[in-house]
Amino acid sequence: MFATRRALLGGFAALPLAAALPAIARSAEAGAALDAVFAETAPPALAAGIVTREGLGWAGVRGVRRAGHEAPATLEDRWHLGSNTKAMTAAVFGRLVEQGRARWDLTLAEALPGLTLDPAWAATTPDDLMRHRAGLLDDSLLDQAWLMSAHVDQRPLPEQRAEFAARALRAPPAGPVGQFAYGNGNYIVVGAIIEALTGQSWEQAMQAELYQPLGLASAGFGAPRGEAPWGHRGGVGVDPAGFADNPRALGPAGTAHMTMADYARFIAAVMGGAPDWISDGTRRHLLTPAAGSPPAYAAGWGVGTAPWAGVGEPGPTITHNGSNTMWFATVLAAPEQGLGLIALCNDGAAGQRACTSLIRRLADGHADA
Repeated sequence: MFATRRALLGGFAALPLAAALPAIARSAEAGAALDAVFAETAPPALAAGIVTREGLGWAGVRGVRRAGHEAPATLEDRWHLGSNTKAMTAAVFGRLVEQGRARWDLTLAEALPGLTLDPAWAATTPDDLMRHRAGLLDDSLLDQAWLMSAHVDQRPLPEQRAEFAARALRAPPAGPVGQFAYGNGNYIVVGAIIEALTGQSWEQAMQAELYQPLGLASAGFGAPRGEAPWGHRGGVGVDPAGFADNPRALGPAGTAHMTMADYARFIAAVMGGAPDWISDGTRRHLLTPAAGSPPAYAAGWGVGTAPWAGVGEPGPTITHNGSNTMWFATVLAAPEQGLGLIALCNDGAAGQRACTSLIRRLADGHADA
């Protein structure tokens, strides 16, 4: 059975705690926080990580891969990241800019010359899409009919995404241009642009520009299979061989999976830990929110400030949640401090409660850390 469109796609919600966190937890206390939240929220499995610019500094995991089964979740397991994929898609576009294959001010007409676009999109850029301020709305694009057909569509993924982009851009923007309106369709179109610029599928571009350079050997797409946790909906395991994820065409908006350690490598790179992978200038561009109505949202990141994130004064934080209703992922980081928190869960509803509470616990009461 297909989930409703809203439930299946999941999406971004700014962490209400991001501006109030006092400090990153000391790793000696993190295990106790993980134990407490796991006991209180009772998801199938829950994992936590503390990240520095060198990568994963501490990690822990509790629970089982599948409810009702004994196999424990491990630190080597792969976790679905949902909409936290968006920051990765944006970073791949940033790499293309550095290589001279794209520009930040590239227009959609330049990026997708084979499509007939409504004139109202003339000045729109991929940057606008990545910041959800292009006026592109999901309501009429990612409806139940599209989800059902996309799940069984066997055409090459670049063809599917180009068709989606053509449908999205043949009419003028449905929403107010310049105002924030979160939507997965924005990133499907960005994925189509990456495919047009590289001549590769988005998946191949992700491998070439992100997974391989950062050494993310566990990284893949869709619900993890084999020796891995199952996603759960309402505490019931969902077989990864079935409808356990969004359609593959939605990949640029939210289908990446990987281990905690590999996700930490990406977060470390975003915080400046891999200067040979992406320049400081590109990093700043990706982490700088657009001017305009709140919330502050950059390229795949919600942006805030917090006292613990700066030196002597509040510094910037970046955050995002990701879920396909069967998994939940949360990250919160302070790039200037080179410190970050990750919480991952293999249940959607229980995971939202657990991940939010866990990040609170990891930071709470450690102002002097």
